[in-house]
Amino acid sequence: MSLDCWIFIVCTNSTEGVYSLQAQLINMGVIPTLVKLLGIHCQNAALTEMCLVAFGNLAELESSKEQFASTNIAEETFISSQVLVILLTYPLDAIKLQLVEAGLVECLLEIVQQKVDSDKEDDIAELKTASDLMVLLLLGDESMQKLFEGGKGNVFQRVLSWIPSNNHQLQLAGALAIANFARNDGNCIHMVDNGIVEKLMDLLDRHVEDGNVTVQHAALSALRNLAIPVVNKAKMLSAGVTEAVLKFLKSEMPPVQFKLLGTLRMLIDAQAEAAEQLGKNVKLVERLVEWCEAKDHAGVMGESNRLLSALIRHSKSKDVIKTIVQSGGIKHLVTMATSEHVIMQNEALVALALIAALELGTAEKDLESAKLVQILHRLLADERSAPEIKYNSMVLICALMGSESLHKEVQDLAFLDVVSKLRSHENKSVAQQASLTEQRLTVDS
Repeated sequence: MSLDCWIFIVCTNSTEGVYSLQAQLINMGVIPTLVKLLGIHCQNAALTEMCLVAFGNLAELESSKEQFASTNIAEETFISSQVLVILLTYPLDAIKLQLVEAGLVECLLEIVQQKVDSDKEDDIAELKTASDLMVLLLLGDESMQKLFEGGKGNVFQRVLSWIPSNNHQLQLAGALAIANFARNDGNCIHMVDNGIVEKLMDLLDRHVEDGNVTVQHAALSALRNLAIPVVNKAKMLSAGVTEAVLKFLKSEMPPVQFKLLGTLRMLIDAQAEAAEQLGKNVKLVERLVEWCEAKDHAGVMGESNRLLSALIRHSKSKDVIKTIVQSGGIKHLVTMATSEHVIMQNEALVALALIAALELGTAEKDLESAKLVQILHRLLADERSAPEIKYNSMVLICALMGSESLHKEVQDLAFLDVVSKLRSHENKSVAQQASLTEQRLTVDS
């Protein structure tokens, strides 16, 4: 097969036949050959572009990973920024580690240092490319950990210095780099203990009014990741992260809204006092209810629902429930119980059970209007419902029996028939709860 022919095949969008030919070419060693071509013909723009397209297509094939890992790309070829972007977005840590060990990081940091004070268009572009590539290098777990060096590494310290800079591109890259470093608990704990939260809050504060949206998004991403370890939550709450994040509640940018919601949800996990404080914040709850209807932005809508549920689940507060009822949030929690995601269904059902146990009278009308009882009947009758969904649906049914109107709806829908069948469910918890629920329904019938 000629060179032109096989390059054409790997550059062609994958159909079933082309996919098979591409797999055969990988078995024949096409990746090392492409790498050598890049090295030999790096000045040939057309051939370089074809090789990049080929790399992008081959990256979709699982069988290409081993060849990429065994090819020392850093030694084989002169690497342009275009090639680096393709290689660094490829989902294989070995490539990123090779490039780190070959000294790419030092080169990138040198470029940043040389270009940071320049206002020339070409220099600004080089600075952006170098800092972007630095962030991409940190997407690999091994390369990221090697560069972190227990929080004492030169690279980590240099990246930290970007955050308080006056250059928006370096602020962005610095925050994204911290978000990438914050991918395991050990790194997160070290960074929080050594003052990174304050640096990120200062950065956010500089971008509250008409700020740079990408910087806002990156800083919130970093804070969200840092808030995942249990030991960090109280420290971050004490540092005032909640207040810093709430300053962006007015934002109309979905990426910022999404990260804001995720950060708050992580912060209040198992933090009852913080959850209650936020749950009684009427402006926040009203904004959440508004975002629960953001059908054009599924991520924002989903995170709003999850935070609404989390405020109830972690606070177990009557005042929080009343605030959510008054703000019109009940219907969204009921809709959330029908989500295609089991984790969201479950979070909604647990929150609704707490509402029924603590403030049923307050929420009664809203639960009726949202047709909760009919939805619970469907969930229990549906064989596809996960065991935890069936279990929590029955717990909720029992809690609703304290309402005369909801009790009547349960009787009218003949729940006993559905529940009795679940007594023989293969999941013991479901079977036991079915027996308890059947008894409750029988007594109250």
